[in-house]
Amino acid sequence: MVHGSGRHELVRRAAEIVPVLRAHAAWGEENRRLHESALEAMADAGVLRLRVPAEHGGHEADLATVVGVIAELARGDGSAAWTAAVWAISTWVVGQFPADVRREVFAKPDVRVTGILSPTATAEPVGGGVLVNGRWAFTAGAPQSHWATNAAVLLPDRAPVALAIPLVDLEVVDDWHTTGLRATGSVTTVAKDVFVPAERVLRLAPVLRAHPDAAEPMFRAPFMPAACATVSAPAVGLARAAVDAARGSASPSGLREATVLAEEAAFHAHRTAAVVDLKAAEGAEWTLDDRAAVRRDLGEACLRARDAVDVLRGDNPTLHRIQRDVHALNLHAILHPNANLERYGPVFLGGRQER
Repeated sequence: MVHGSGRHELVRRAAEIVPVLRAHAAWGEENRRLHESALEAMADAGVLRLRVPAEHGGHEADLATVVGVIAELARGDGSAAWTAAVWAISTWVVGQFPADVRREVFAKPDVRVTGILSPTATAEPVGGGVLVNGRWAFTAGAPQSHWATNAAVLLPDRAPVALAIPLVDLEVVDDWHTTGLRATGSVTTVAKDVFVPAERVLRLAPVLRAHPDAAEPMFRAPFMPAACATVSAPAVGLARAAVDAARGSASPSGLREATVLAEEAAFHAHRTAAVVDLKAAEGAEWTLDDRAAVRRDLGEACLRARDAVDVLRGDNPTLHRIQRDVHALNLHAILHPNANLERYGPVFLGGRQER
């Protein structure tokens, strides 16, 4: 597991490739995918192995490292950071599959794994596996990924399952036409009578739960708090990037306010990562209050980042792209500040509605 000096090394390596990401960000926005040079730089920096288990050549990084690395990537390109966050989350999901599946997926160095855990497809049992039909919207990085950990409902009982599917087995629909995060290529993927072997079908409920007795600390935390910490990081880096881009054009008061807001966004993201890492190290139980606090911090990180870019003014195309990316983040169902406040509010007031 990466910690201490290893953490700082990975964050340093991510910081070093910021100029590469920044140089190709406009190309990525125009072409709606990441530039090959950006992909190569992220692979060389170890970004694609952040949440890959150590036994498969990965860094098995804690969330403090993940947040630090992805925030640095966002200083160069918000789309690269978001896509890297999704790849990190999805490789973590692969780590829950049986050993043979892990070896198959991680046999490719710096494998890129995307995934959608909303079960918007069906999996019908057939000899030796399941036959999958359905579609998954907003599959980040799908055109440049090798595998997907998409979810489906297993017939006939409709229990949700996670599926490990090679991207070549899926149809990729070019339907990602947005104003923000354009280079994420968050397209729709479609399965039409795709056969998935039984060993690549995993009940979803255990994947989402904490495993306090797991040998690897990163599997001791439940899925949602870990994922929330991960996806808060792009907002942190984008807020910092906006401050940098606005220097020389924004008013001193606006720059000062945006800097404080960017620092507040970082505080909320890093606090969540620290909490998840600590509880994972101890194998501690997650209470409803703990889960609600994570959602609160996620919402606040995104809100502070949005506020930071909104106080800045200028004709800088880079700043405009950052602003579009931050606003796109804030519209995501999981990241939307109001949605997270609604989840936190009942617990804060003494209720127990949060799941």
